[in-house]
Amino acid sequence: MGCGSMLTRKSAIPPGLPKTTESLCPECLMIIPATLREDNGKVLMEKSCPKHGDFRDVVWSDAEMYKRVEKWAKDGIGVENPAIPKAKQCPFDCGLCDLHLSHTGLANVDLTNRCNLKCPICFANANSAGYVFEPDYDTIVKMLKVLRSQRPVPTPAVQFSGGEPTIHPRFLDIIKAAKELGFAQVQVATNGIKFAESIDFCQKASDAGLNTVYLQFDGLRSEIYKRARGVDLLKTKKKVIENFRKVEHHSSIVFVPTIVKGLNDDQVWPILHYALENMDVVRGVNFQPVAFTGRIDKDELEKGRYTLPDLAKDMERQSNGKIRMMDWYPVPAVAAISELWMALYGGAKVTLTTHVHCGIATYMFVKDADNIIPVTRFVDVEPLFDELYQLAQSAGGKKIKALSKVKAFSLLRKYLKKDELPDGMSSTQFLKALRGVLSEETKSELASFSWQMMYVGAMHFMDSYNYDIERVKRCMIHYTTPDGKIIPFCAYNSGPVYRTEVEKKFSVPLAEWRKKHGNEYT
Repeated sequence: MGCGSMLTRKSAIPPGLPKTTESLCPECLMIIPATLREDNGKVLMEKSCPKHGDFRDVVWSDAEMYKRVEKWAKDGIGVENPAIPKAKQCPFDCGLCDLHLSHTGLANVDLTNRCNLKCPICFANANSAGYVFEPDYDTIVKMLKVLRSQRPVPTPAVQFSGGEPTIHPRFLDIIKAAKELGFAQVQVATNGIKFAESIDFCQKASDAGLNTVYLQFDGLRSEIYKRARGVDLLKTKKKVIENFRKVEHHSSIVFVPTIVKGLNDDQVWPILHYALENMDVVRGVNFQPVAFTGRIDKDELEKGRYTLPDLAKDMERQSNGKIRMMDWYPVPAVAAISELWMALYGGAKVTLTTHVHCGIATYMFVKDADNIIPVTRFVDVEPLFDELYQLAQSAGGKKIKALSKVKAFSLLRKYLKKDELPDGMSSTQFLKALRGVLSEETKSELASFSWQMMYVGAMHFMDSYNYDIERVKRCMIHYTTPDGKIIPFCAYNSGPVYRTEVEKKFSVPLAEWRKKHGNEYT
């Protein structure tokens, strides 16, 4: 693939409802046909297994929002060097395979299945497996090299996960190795306990190259943590923020709330507002509606299912309209920016081509915690992105001439609603900052602008009840394994459950581990 080649194409999934897809039987995991259709304003998945009967689940609770985001659907072109070149059936030939339509945007690397907590809602089931999965340093470095060897886009971001990754004995060395291998973003998904215990540990992690702490943050009430995590962790979460605030050149924090209906769905705005109050350290919030990884009866499923539109509606209601449902866009809406960047500068760049129904996000300009405005209020996003994408496509695989670069910036001016800019922001300031997205010379302007921005997103990972194989094929959040495979998130953790197979293959029996290492965190 030559420099400047486009990494997206028109989505193969037809828009509108009803539509058909393939799913899995929640009981036997056999591939079965499924229908997505509108019913009473919601989008349902209906499927039937010859052996286990009928299943029905709400996948999006708002059909109009479901259909609105579909205009942004774009498929990627996969990877040039798939590990499985002649795959027959998704999701049973993972590697990545040649059926997969997206490159790896963010890779998860499980450092251990040990943990210093025993959370009831943990899909990793870290403390009850009966074995310890904990790859050594050299194995992890090999896994990282596999990710960096992906073409046409070497994996740009890695997130170390678990279990609790900070308890791996060489955690800091692994962070440093990832940075040396060229990962632009090095993250850790953590409960925060070790970071709360020691400012020195926070400093060492930042010095090693840790960019982002993906901090479990389920709300601002102690009872939420007691029910979801088995212990009150609210003070611990706050202590993590305090500690990183004291660290020189500190890593940033992103809150990652797991939202459970009836437990903490009343907390979506309070969580975001608390992030805004601490945005000198906290740079974003990424909500995750809970996935049901075990068996559940139909009544419990219907009662407990919480979808992305539910979150958008709750956010609008709880924030008194500060963030509205129309402010949210699906992840691939920003593909136009990546395409234009490649057309301007050549080379392959991360291009977000996840399925449009996997996640939603928005950006806010922040004056203070009580004065925010989503960018969508003063930028006419839809026509802007449409024209930017057309401009990128017109490059024909070659760098756009200077005239077209000027046109790109003129489009920013064209669709900027100057009369609706937030107080204290001029159109010149805004355009200078955005120029940093499309320029290699103005990073300082972008950084200055980003300091006043807050990202908020939501990603709804699938379980066997709402499993859609078309979503799996377009996943950009992947796991890598000790044997060099790369597996989409929802294939790894649900469906055929590669996690269990991988961990058992590369694990040590719990009794053997304890005999050698003791009982800590097991």
